[in-house]
Amino acid sequence: MADPFPPPQQAGAEGQPFSGSPAYAEPYPDVRFGPAGAPAPGTPYPWAYPGILPPPVSYPQQKPRRRRALWLSLAAVVLVAAVVAAALTIRTTRPATPAGVFTDAATKATIQSYLTALSNGDTETIARNNLCGMYDGVKDRRGDLALARLASDAFRRQFTRAEVTSIDKIVLSSSYQAQVLFTMTVARASGARGSRAEEQGVAQVLRQDNQLLVCSYLLRTAAQY
Repeated sequence: MADPFPPPQQAGAEGQPFSGSPAYAEPYPDVRFGPAGAPAPGTPYPWAYPGILPPPVSYPQQKPRRRRALWLSLAAVVLVAAVVAAALTIRTTRPATPAGVFTDAATKATIQSYLTALSNGDTETIARNNLCGMYDGVKDRRGDLALARLASDAFRRQFTRAEVTSIDKIVLSSSYQAQVLFTMTVARASGARGSRAEEQGVAQVLRQDNQLLVCSYLLRTAAQY
């Protein structure tokens, strides 16, 4: 049965359609409903998206700033700990520097041994010190022993006894050599000038073959011996 109310026709003059009227080439698809009132399977949606849907846009996930700061802090702590551990390892495994033997006790004992040799006329000990480690390599020591005897005679004309009481200053010239300022109490020989019970002296101390040697000795108020 035909619809008693036909749809209105848009027409221009003399019943012709407008030139701008849209043409509906394709009718709406026939939508069929199932028992539950939903479209039957396979029925196209009337206003479905034409063509293939574009792929979803993926956005990079940014890490929170707090987490990044935490990781940077942990990395800095680990780096500092590694540097400190390496420094401690190097310090403990590295052998002691030669300058470490120039202690007050070792230097005092060395100078005292030399002064005792001067007081007792021990020419071999005096020559061994004055040759600064070359004593064992010298083939003819007669000249060195003669100089040692002269040094002992000159010392005994001034003092009968000398005892080192303090090391006042140690100045390192290198890792193996130092100048030492020391104080000693003295007992003067009869006829010697001066009345002071304390004198200062300067000794050139050398480290050679794990021992200290007095290469030279100078009394602050007298000539060198």
